[in-house]
Amino acid sequence: MNSLQGKVALITGSGQGVGRGIAEFFAKEGAVVITNNRKKKAAVAVPDYLTGEAREQFLALSGDAETAASYIRAHGGRAEAFFCDIADFNAVQEMIESIVKKYGRIDIVVNNAAITQAGGLMLLSESDWDRQTVVKLKGAFNTMRLAVPHMIEQGGGSIINVASDAWTGMANAAAYSAANAGLVGLTRSCAAELMHYNINVNAICPQAASPGHVSGFTKTLLTLEKAMGEGFQMPEEKRREVEADHGDAKDLAPFLAFLASDGGRNRTGGVFSVTASGRISWYAPEKELEGLPRSAPRTVEEIASLVPASPLKDAFMAEMESF
Repeated sequence: MNSLQGKVALITGSGQGVGRGIAEFFAKEGAVVITNNRKKKAAVAVPDYLTGEAREQFLALSGDAETAASYIRAHGGRAEAFFCDIADFNAVQEMIESIVKKYGRIDIVVNNAAITQAGGLMLLSESDWDRQTVVKLKGAFNTMRLAVPHMIEQGGGSIINVASDAWTGMANAAAYSAANAGLVGLTRSCAAELMHYNINVNAICPQAASPGHVSGFTKTLLTLEKAMGEGFQMPEEKRREVEADHGDAKDLAPFLAFLASDGGRNRTGGVFSVTASGRISWYAPEKELEGLPRSAPRTVEEIASLVPASPLKDAFMAEMESF
């Protein structure tokens, strides 16, 4: 308790799902929390394929920045909502300046805002690409670029970028994978740059309850049932594992609070997979591995003959013939 006492935290995309869980836990740990999403939600649009319990879960997990802030205040925490599009540099500048003017500082930024949409390369439109990459990447740049000068002036801070395991490359999620891979690159670059200012920058890839998970998981089950027949059922052990990993988002937030606390301040540049079940794993930084020694010029035929017996044979995700 109180690991974040006296700290001021901005959490983007915190009206619902993972962001809201983080906001609630940070407030419980003593932080003043500024919740954020693009605009107020007049009504919740429920996908047609969600019925029964899934529909109720979707509605229960939905909300906006004001409903999240109101919940925190009702439970004894300090929070206020700020609606703005984080892809808009000027709007983010107004938000950051408003926070610093009112509270005198900004200690923590959690870049959680994102738009998730499945779609392979040939199904993506230009607007699909922009929606997913601009919010995730430019949004994170905007908050970091505008908050960091205040963090430097006050002597330090913590930035947590919420990515996805898709950053390693997920089939049929080209834009989403690219956006998250970019966020990991941004995290590692800025971690190296800002460590001298007592600012740590880390990334997490979360799994927890959210409207997106409910709709996505339900749609996946319906697709599998259609392909496998009406009698199809996910193996019980796998279902329990998925349900545990996608439990209350507050249950993954303690690790983030640790990173944002004074105790975690000197730990930077990490990329972690974190679930509501308490599992925490990490991605080792990529290293350049030797493939072929210096020997130029080479011919195409020489390379073709050398690759199968060299370390380069392990450099490829798969051989095309295996698909």
